[in-house]
Amino acid sequence: MTQQQCPYAIDVSGADIHGEATALRARGRAARVELPEGVEAWWITDQELLKQLLTDPRVSRDTYQHWPAWQNGESGLAQTWSLAMWVSDRNMITAYGPDHRRLRKLVAKAFTARRTTALRSRIEEICTEVLDELSALDSQAREVPVDLRKHFAYPVPTHVICRLLGVPDSFRDDLLQVIHTMLATSTSAEDAKANETRLYELFNELVAVKRRSPGEDLTSELIAVRDEDGGVGLAERELVDTVLLMFTAGHETTVNLLDHAVYALLSHPDQLAALRAGEIPWEDAIEEVLRLQAPFANLPMRYAVEDIVLDDLTIARGEPIVVSFAAAGRDPKVHGATADAFDVTRPTRRDHVAFGHGVHHCLGAPLARLEAAIALPALFARFPGLALARPGEEPPPLESFISNGHRELPVLLGP
Repeated sequence: MTQQQCPYAIDVSGADIHGEATALRARGRAARVELPEGVEAWWITDQELLKQLLTDPRVSRDTYQHWPAWQNGESGLAQTWSLAMWVSDRNMITAYGPDHRRLRKLVAKAFTARRTTALRSRIEEICTEVLDELSALDSQAREVPVDLRKHFAYPVPTHVICRLLGVPDSFRDDLLQVIHTMLATSTSAEDAKANETRLYELFNELVAVKRRSPGEDLTSELIAVRDEDGGVGLAERELVDTVLLMFTAGHETTVNLLDHAVYALLSHPDQLAALRAGEIPWEDAIEEVLRLQAPFANLPMRYAVEDIVLDDLTIARGEPIVVSFAAAGRDPKVHGATADAFDVTRPTRRDHVAFGHGVHHCLGAPLARLEAAIALPALFARFPGLALARPGEEPPPLESFISNGHRELPVLLGP
């Protein structure tokens, strides 16, 4: 690869995330790409390099400090870019250095091992409620296809995160809609901006409601931190963006995990049979799904704080970087010639970066794994005859190069 190579134009519709990853890997472990409005970036497909950059203090996610084109949010690009929401928020995942440590510390206590384990009974209750509703939905006609993403993969994580954050039922559908639009990366710049406005109206309103009527939930705890110290430890924008981050990452990643897990297992009945027989632990299947189908395929953006000189290229100060978790999960140097295949017995199934790496490793990863470990066995136990409605035909992907899931997952519940 040479740095003079013409940038690869990314398909923002996400029509073929893995095919695109293969094409970019052929250009080298880091390739020049073009995002909407002519924004150029480095696209990282190599797992070793990705890990190296995610632990390098010379790499930042703070757009305001380290992307010159952003001009502290005042440039024309900052005002009109269709992907602005992915780089403009102010929370632990986009903060750098001391700000990152400060914000992460505030959220970390919500995801301690003890607190996550304490949610088990509630997750089990939610799964039972969802499966009961699914049973009733198809009680009269078992041969009618049912969208399992809509009726299973989606409601389980959304109910869990709403419980954790204390989101009132009256807010849930509106919040989910604006997040769905934000994740649709082929949305026009005008529609993306309108959705951003509506999104912040809703999340500011949510914070206002929780400020008036606090409860035993994470949103109320963050508001208390903000109000009790006069905003010294947490600015209002940081508060709102932290709730936004946890709501988005706290449901969409798990929705995609459940979605892809069900599709992969129904497409590989021999492996599903081994899981049902107890020959293989469900946790192994979950890790293999995470490796093969990273819930967030690609994540913009990070920036070089200073020139980063590598053996085969130089990432110049201020240049944007996109890490491809989907490409890293199928890196043949890590997973061999069968990297594109689903195999729950794969020795390297746990060697993936689906939840990030380094200081920005997802705090909610244990919760997502717990939800999947409860929900998947419960689903297959309730519906032993579960089958794909269109076997051999993969459902259409989401219209996103970031969120990696299906638009629908039609299945037959069976007898």
